[in-house]
Amino acid sequence: MGLDMYLTKKTSVRNWEFTDEKERHAVSVKKGGKLVKHIQAERVSKIVEDVGYWRKANAIHGWFVDNVQDGTDDCGTYSVSRESLKELLGLVNEVLEASKLVKGKVLNGMTIKDGKKTPIMEEGEYIENPSVAKKLLPVRGGFFFGQYDEETAYNQWYYQSLEETAKILQEALADEEGYYYYHSSW
Repeated sequence: MGLDMYLTKKTSVRNWEFTDEKERHAVSVKKGGKLVKHIQAERVSKIVEDVGYWRKANAIHGWFVDNVQDGTDDCGTYSVSRESLKELLGLVNEVLEASKLVKGKVLNGMTIKDGKKTPIMEEGEYIENPSVAKKLLPVRGGFFFGQYDEETAYNQWYYQSLEETAKILQEALADEEGYYYYHSSW
């Protein structure tokens, strides 16, 4: 159980009567190399692509909740403007530039020992000075986000989620077509 997060792109492929021949789309769906007959290509109006996926990237989810979802964290689907994608990419790049990973102990879950919750600490990497990360893309605690420890939350997994986010957003912004949507699932 945890937080799964998705960025999807929807592209209109509907061919209206007034659509110029050079602008018309041709859609086909194949399975095993053969056309799927129960999908009528002329009725397909949108193509939906999964362009980004995150797992428990709570700082990124928090940004979407605060800046795209008006503070509502309800697993709904929300339209994301290109300007919002650019803004998030700028923040991600700023945090990555200001972050240096150093070796140390990081929290990697909890266990029950002698009837008490005990943290599982292991060797890993954490951001030496997370002040920029805390200010621009703070982590969030919560049941669905996985284990959270303020001292080690800005670690290699946080950093990796930012690198993945940068890649997703760069690819999305390089594409001039379509509309973007964010949704999460618990």
